[in-house]
Amino acid sequence: MDTFDVSDRNSWYFGPMTRQDATEVLMSERDRGVFLVRDSNSIAGDFVLCVREDTKVSNYIINKIQQQDQTFYRIGDQLFENLPKLLTFYTLHYLDTTPLRRPAPKKPEKVISRYDFEGSDQDDLPFRRGEILTIIRKDEDQWWTAKNQQGQIGQIPVPYVQRCEDNTEDHSIDRPFSSGSNCGIMLGPSNNQHSALFASVTCKSDATIHPTTTNCHQLSNSLKTSDLNRKLPAYARVKQARVPNAYDKTALKLEIGDIIKVTKTNINGQWEGELKGKTGHFPFTHVEFIADCDPLYKTENNTTDVHSVPSANNLI
Repeated sequence: MDTFDVSDRNSWYFGPMTRQDATEVLMSERDRGVFLVRDSNSIAGDFVLCVREDTKVSNYIINKIQQQDQTFYRIGDQLFENLPKLLTFYTLHYLDTTPLRRPAPKKPEKVISRYDFEGSDQDDLPFRRGEILTIIRKDEDQWWTAKNQQGQIGQIPVPYVQRCEDNTEDHSIDRPFSSGSNCGIMLGPSNNQHSALFASVTCKSDATIHPTTTNCHQLSNSLKTSDLNRKLPAYARVKQARVPNAYDKTALKLEIGDIIKVTKTNINGQWEGELKGKTGHFPFTHVEFIADCDPLYKTENNTTDVHSVPSANNLI
């Protein structure tokens, strides 16, 4: 029987994954007992144990149970203290037609960097825009461990990269759509778990809205050092609407033209601010700081008077 290290979470945990994708990975294996653990798509916090059986892939739900100050993992009528102990048990006991033999092999995941990253810690992996990096481990939501083409390993900020598609030979990024009064920037695959930051952006030319301030606002989706170092609080205009998840009570709802008071900028791309009496977070790609020459950014009697801009859709 094959052996594997149950403590090596990275070898068997595949994170967010659809049932179909898991089936395709396991059905490409010939041996019974090849498995992987993925996140449940229906119950947040739960997992699914996917196992290659004789002629099918079986999916076993693993419930994460909190009892007072202890966490347990239940599969069927069995209860375990942690996932490694659960996997160890099923290397010796059959699930349906087979015990667990080995994790499914992981295809190396590559990403391409969207921005320059200098790094601020000795554990960081600096890179330049357009570099290809190989993901080694997804440690946190916003920080992963990666390796560059020189073999150096370190931590990278997730919002700074996007997945490399196998059929993208030139790995082009920020490719603009057709020119004209509309401008658009493709920021990454829509199925990415950080799609709030990497989504399609379409806007009207600034000249359409403010003919006299065209040079004051340039549509940009790069996280600039100047923005991160900007003196706060500062005001920014919403350039892309956003309706947050109904379960995320700390996210701000954005409408094109809203003026938001930015109170904190973060390297992970999720900024904080105040809008319409509510404090919360929002993705930096949806706003642009108001330049000094903006006629709608007025100061009277030492008081900032902020006005909302009509939606571009109403000005066509």
